[in-house]
Amino acid sequence: MSVKRDIKCKLEIDEPKQKECPEGKFIDPVSLMEKGKFVFKVPPEAPVFEPTAEEFKDPLKYIAKIRSVAQEHGICKIRPPSNWHPPFCVDVDNFKFTPRIQKLNELDASTRVKLNFLEKIAKYWHLQGIRIKIPVLEQRAVDLYSLYKIVEFEGGFDVVCSEKKWGKVASRMGYVCEKSSGTVLKSHHERWLNPFSLFHATIKDEIYNKPVKRESKVPIIKEENSSVSNSPTKRARLSPDDDNESDDYIKDPFYLMENKELRKLQFFGAGPKMAGFSSKCRIGHLKSKESKKSKRRSKPAVNYLDKYYCQKCGSGKSEETILICDGCDLSFHMQCLIIPLTNVPKGEWRCHKCVINEVIKPSDAFGFEQAQREYTLQQFGEMADQFKSKYFNMPVHLVPTDKVEQEYWKIVSSIDSTVIAEYGADLHTMDHGSGFPTGLALSGNEDNTFYKSYIEDHWNLNNIPILKDSVLSFINADISGMKIPWMYVGMCFSTFCWHNEDHWSYSINYLHWGEPKTWYGVPGASAEAFEEVMKETTPELFHSQPDLLHQLVTILNPNILMKANVPIYRTDQNAGEFVVTFPRSYHTGFNQGYNFAEAVNFAPADWISIGRECVNHYSSLKRICVFSHDELICKMVNSCDDLTPKAAELVYDDLNEMVKFERVQRKALLDWGVTEADFVEFEHQVDDLRQCMVCNTTLYVSAVSCSCDPKRLACLRHFKQLCDCPAQMHVFKYRYTLDEFPPLLRKVKAKAEQAYDD
Repeated sequence: MSVKRDIKCKLEIDEPKQKECPEGKFIDPVSLMEKGKFVFKVPPEAPVFEPTAEEFKDPLKYIAKIRSVAQEHGICKIRPPSNWHPPFCVDVDNFKFTPRIQKLNELDASTRVKLNFLEKIAKYWHLQGIRIKIPVLEQRAVDLYSLYKIVEFEGGFDVVCSEKKWGKVASRMGYVCEKSSGTVLKSHHERWLNPFSLFHATIKDEIYNKPVKRESKVPIIKEENSSVSNSPTKRARLSPDDDNESDDYIKDPFYLMENKELRKLQFFGAGPKMAGFSSKCRIGHLKSKESKKSKRRSKPAVNYLDKYYCQKCGSGKSEETILICDGCDLSFHMQCLIIPLTNVPKGEWRCHKCVINEVIKPSDAFGFEQAQREYTLQQFGEMADQFKSKYFNMPVHLVPTDKVEQEYWKIVSSIDSTVIAEYGADLHTMDHGSGFPTGLALSGNEDNTFYKSYIEDHWNLNNIPILKDSVLSFINADISGMKIPWMYVGMCFSTFCWHNEDHWSYSINYLHWGEPKTWYGVPGASAEAFEEVMKETTPELFHSQPDLLHQLVTILNPNILMKANVPIYRTDQNAGEFVVTFPRSYHTGFNQGYNFAEAVNFAPADWISIGRECVNHYSSLKRICVFSHDELICKMVNSCDDLTPKAAELVYDDLNEMVKFERVQRKALLDWGVTEADFVEFEHQVDDLRQCMVCNTTLYVSAVSCSCDPKRLACLRHFKQLCDCPAQMHVFKYRYTLDEFPPLLRKVKAKAEQAYDD
């Protein structure tokens, strides 16, 4: 005799570590369409500059000249004089690289959110033994995420039905035939999304009995091979006839469902496998108790199911209808489930606790995979040209750039796109050699004046970062990608994602040869507005990966940004042209076809103030710096004789800000009770060993440690968060005393005042 239990508890759900994800700003699909077709509205053009031969002699001076106009667009294009043609110096025969794989529609933030949602829906149904089928309407896959969000926005399934809003739903999704499409969307929502929605709404308030296992002193004897499982870790099993059944479909409707909406659901069969999703689960039929009894044999066995109770009703009756979860071993009557079952699922089955725990799991951090093969330039070019000509069904050189642009944004916005591109990105010139002439190019050709002139040319990307007026020339380390150029081998649709440069520095890109590279830029002054729109549009991605924009793996349709009043400008960079990006400017783009580019960072003196602003911003994000800004400024002060008066003035202003900060924070440290101090030459320590353990700032002027762990350091902003030890155990570490700063300030100020003396 079974006993009903009074003890009840909420369904235990494994709470994720993160806080609940905020609601985002949903973008109606129709806003990116015209007459049911996707349309990309081309942003305005970025400025193009054509310096004279005289202006072209000094790149930093020329960029300073055009800065007031160009930086308002974030990016600009520079066409060199017609007689400037540097030779391409990569060893083509020995140049080999492994590209990264880019699944194009996974790059777009909005599309990635939709794909993540589809994965959750597919997982939800899969864990209940059902394979989801993505429906098609008006020759495109139904965007189930948008359908789910729009119906939710309009008040939910019941409200949309009662108020006959399905035509409006179809209109917001961009379908032309609103009435007929609305009817179809209703059926798809009812079939796939409404149970999921009801499940989420119910799970919050659903109360279950605590799992109870009672030990039976006298086990009940059952015949072997009876209808009831002999193992408590298995659920009620099918008879041999059921195991061999080849029918993958449910033939009987869900007529026993308690919810009137769910009662309408009839699954006529499992659909084809979703892209990237595999399931072997099938739907079986519950055999009658009598038919199963007929298959029993005489040999007795112990029935352990008698130890289990339904976690909802607390009863152990109707044991042949009890399902035991393959994930957690909780048991439920099929009729007691939130979404009742009338048939025993084949394969594995998960209870609602396990389903919700799987569904609420955040998606994995997104990143690129490396290709499985290595290419030479010739092999990659053959592959790239073959892909483009086959895709557009015409010779590669005849495909218009605007057609490629429209197709690119259509692909990345499509949930059912399968287009994959390969991109040879971030190829180190230290490993492969530069596309520009270097000293190595002269080996055996020391008298070649043509090569020699380009080796020393200031527009050679190996030279720009270390020119006399470049701030980066004061950094001794060879920072690959920042001081040392990187190279890029592109194919049609290969993408560089939204990002701004390390330390918000300038960047310059030169396209050596090949098909154009299409760019989009946001002015640095609009960087925060850009970030806000990105986070508002796809909060789910930033919730699980807060530093997403630093990973260079995400794009967002410029039209979405433009609708939010974020200024966007574009340009097509052709072979032999430069593109310059300005401080804090976000930029993205893609390649029109097979090409070869090279890029590097640089920083004129006008960058210094925004460079400090960037370091403070990095501190708030706990992002690791590439170099110490304070150390750079101090080196420039110690070498101020090499500075121009204008640069010295900017260095003086930045140093003065640093000294003010040190005075205030050191006083706070003393007031806290720290009395011990040590002199430290931080520049002799590797960067990894001199980072603030709270904000990851690279330390140079000062730091705080504690005797409990002398290797752990904190900056003056976060010294109280270093540990719980009293102030007396802490040690102040300094590179300069406060008395050493005034002479440094006077020194650099005197250099700055030479401009006024002249």
